[in-house]
Amino acid sequence: VQLQASGGGLVQPGGSLTISCVASGIDSSIKSMGWFRQTPGKEREFVAATRGTGGGTYHADSVKGRFTISRDNAKNTVYLQMNSLEPEDTAVYYCAAKTGQVILSALAMARMYDYWGQGTLVTVSS
Repeated sequence: VQLQASGGGLVQPGGSLTISCVASGIDSSIKSMGWFRQTPGKEREFVAATRGTGGGTYHADSVKGRFTISRDNAKNTVYLQMNSLEPEDTAVYYCAAKTGQVILSALAMARMYDYWGQGTLVTVSS
């Protein structure tokens, strides 16, 4: 399984951006996908996740109401729509995929995931 994230860039505070992650070599064992972000010197931070079987989405409190994760299974793609962006949202955003079933809240833990993409940089600045 390979994950390719794209769509990052420079956006002004208050602006919007949608990033995407395409999974190749995917099979039915991939059940859930998530987004994390990381800034230099800090641990990787959970942003949002979507579970395959059974559905459901889960967003971190820091982005709830501003970010929305969605998934297009036909295209093996997961999206992160980001609105009302703040300078604190500046980070490298990574997508991740997990095989097997897990409860939704467990998807907030980076160690639960089996595959990671290379990251896409989002910079929020005027």
